[in-house]
Amino acid sequence: MLVKIYNENPNEREIAKVVEILKKGGVIIYPTDTVYGLGCDIFNQKAVERLAQIKGVRLEKANFSFCCYDLSHISDFAKPINNSTYKLMKQNLPGPFTFIVEANSNVPKLFKSKKKTVGIRVPDNNICRELVKELGNPIVTTSIKDDDKIKEYTTDPEEIHERYGKLVDLVIDGGPSLNVPSTIISCLGNEFEIIRQGIGIVDL
Repeated sequence: MLVKIYNENPNEREIAKVVEILKKGGVIIYPTDTVYGLGCDIFNQKAVERLAQIKGVRLEKANFSFCCYDLSHISDFAKPINNSTYKLMKQNLPGPFTFIVEANSNVPKLFKSKKKTVGIRVPDNNICRELVKELGNPIVTTSIKDDDKIKEYTTDPEEIHERYGKLVDLVIDGGPSLNVPSTIISCLGNEFEIIRQGIGIVDL
């Protein structure tokens, strides 16, 4: 199923329909402020396992991030962060960044693993933020990669639907995406470190 939703003014009814699918354990593909993401409700174990299967990774070793509406959910999944980390995140979110922080005991339970870190995303995109807001908790998210050696990410939602439509429950057409992912910043230890330079630019 391919559903058109406009980022400038997301249709409340369409958002509610997508959230119903998420609540029932559905896996969706949705736009972010960078590339398209593959996501599901973090509290639905079967959906998370299915997402890992679609991505082709073992769940216990998967490096999925949590897509949040704002920073209010951090304490649910991360150990207390210091002032400098909070300041860095607050200055750059919503935005094209993934911040790696220490996970608290909730995260290993969700992934049935010994994960000690978690990636936090707050994309500057109204569609995915409204989904999270309506759902009431973050979405597990991972980027949709392309097998093409020239372009790493597919930017056309119709192409994405052709390729993944039968594997997921719904694809949101939020218009063409960028083909550059988020910048990943590690906030572990005493210094910040850029793990992957994406479209987000920050002076550390």
